[in-house]
Amino acid sequence: MANSKRNLFLRRRMRVRNKLRKSAGDRPRLSVHRSNKNISVQLIDDVKGITLAAASSLEKALGVVGKNNLEASAKVGAAIAERAKKAGVEVCYFDRGGFLFHGKVKALADAAREGGLKF
Repeated sequence: MANSKRNLFLRRRMRVRNKLRKSAGDRPRLSVHRSNKNISVQLIDDVKGITLAAASSLEKALGVVGKNNLEASAKVGAAIAERAKKAGVEVCYFDRGGFLFHGKVKALADAAREGGLKF
């Protein structure tokens, strides 16, 4: 029986996340979600089960509402880096989920690194 695209995506996401958790220690997780129209990212403390910071292309302050391109990804990455500094986080691990580290996800990661996050 063939697996659906959604099931394959969920399996890939859990495979990536479980591999990262083994080497993460107590660092927070920078989790990315990309849809067809938007991109969002959260900085999550899995030990406490809380979100420390979040950024999304849906925020009007970023000026990229409803866009999902490299420019929007870069702005979201810069915003999460700034908010992570305010939350006192400098080191985290990057959880790309089931998405390839290419294009928009890579642009977000590069902007977050330029903003001062280390992963």
